[in-house]
Amino acid sequence: MMQAVMKIEIARVDYPAVMRRMRERRASIAVHDAAARVQQAGVDLFSGDGRFADARTVLVGDQRLRFNRAVIATGGRPAAPSVPGLDAVPCFTSETIFTLTELPRRLLVIGAGPIGCELGQAFARFGSAVTMLGQAPQLLPRESPAAASIIRSRLEADGVRLELGVRLTQVDAEPGGLVAHYAREDGRNTSPGVARADAILVAAGRAPNVEGLELKAAGVTANMHGVVVNERLQTSNRRVFASGDVCSAYKFTRAADATSRLVLQNALFYGRRKASTLVIPWVTYTDPEVAHVGVSEADAAASDGRLETIIIRLEDVDRAVVDDDTDGFVQVHHERGRLRGCTIVAPHAGEMIGEAVYAVTHGGTLGDLSSTVHPYPTVAEALRKAGDAYRRQALTPARRQWLERYFRWTR
Repeated sequence: MMQAVMKIEIARVDYPAVMRRMRERRASIAVHDAAARVQQAGVDLFSGDGRFADARTVLVGDQRLRFNRAVIATGGRPAAPSVPGLDAVPCFTSETIFTLTELPRRLLVIGAGPIGCELGQAFARFGSAVTMLGQAPQLLPRESPAAASIIRSRLEADGVRLELGVRLTQVDAEPGGLVAHYAREDGRNTSPGVARADAILVAAGRAPNVEGLELKAAGVTANMHGVVVNERLQTSNRRVFASGDVCSAYKFTRAADATSRLVLQNALFYGRRKASTLVIPWVTYTDPEVAHVGVSEADAAASDGRLETIIIRLEDVDRAVVDDDTDGFVQVHHERGRLRGCTIVAPHAGEMIGEAVYAVTHGGTLGDLSSTVHPYPTVAEALRKAGDAYRRQALTPARRQWLERYFRWTR
């Protein structure tokens, strides 16, 4: 009897074509931020390097612009760690990696945060041998251990070599490629390691763009984290405000948009809106995605019982089971039913978190999630299940006894 033989074909990625398509898509949406669009909206545009001359004057080239209110929105840039030899070798960042036209055979990713994980996973799936170095012992150190564990397992399944809890000590260029030396310290011993690569991606955070602005001339205070602002995003010069990466702890496009809207209201209309009232979601676009908003698992654990946690695992969600994609969960933290935080690990978690963001922003409850009709089958139904779980928990023994008496009486 002949046995059937299964033939497995390995998918090959046309990397140049993928990157060409990506650049075309990026160019198609770039018009939304183009200078011409700003001018068409009626804004006077002055091109050049801007800097403050004094507390009420900005210089752009030879032009002096007197202002009543000013906003510093110079953004940020990828930051690089101070490591011997790193500045002497060619490195890519999240802003330049997309200029690559050929897939690097070996890619070293410095940083194990959101950008490192997103791009590291992508290049591993393209076919690069990816090594990722992270200082923290946990991948995605700002996420819950449970969320980070799922992403770690998925990255390793994609072939990413993870070296966590290590410190980069030296980078050298050799005839065979780039060599990165690192050390793992456990408090007693130091264990050296080596990673070899053909390209390096630096994904170690962002730095504010404050150089050359002559902030002191305007009486604006800044530090290593950027421009210092108060709750109204006002600087030490009451006529000057700031928004986005140059002053915010949240280095996201959505945070820049939100803070800029707040600044416009406060600067032009004498508003009193506070930056602390903004509810900013975090999303890491790996597969699966990780999204969270509000209080974290650590916050809930440190609340002395004030905050309670409910977890719905994707293996209990019909759509995830049918899609055979059950590595994930929806975790909610509540205070007597009032939603205070949520973490989602799931395909398209970034699309799902908006419902939780709305609830946290507007004081929504788990009861609201339970009573909201969700489409079936969808992974978002896990949020409704979290609401149902809370309602079941609210059925105390005393309430159960009352209901039993009620139904006996109405029978």
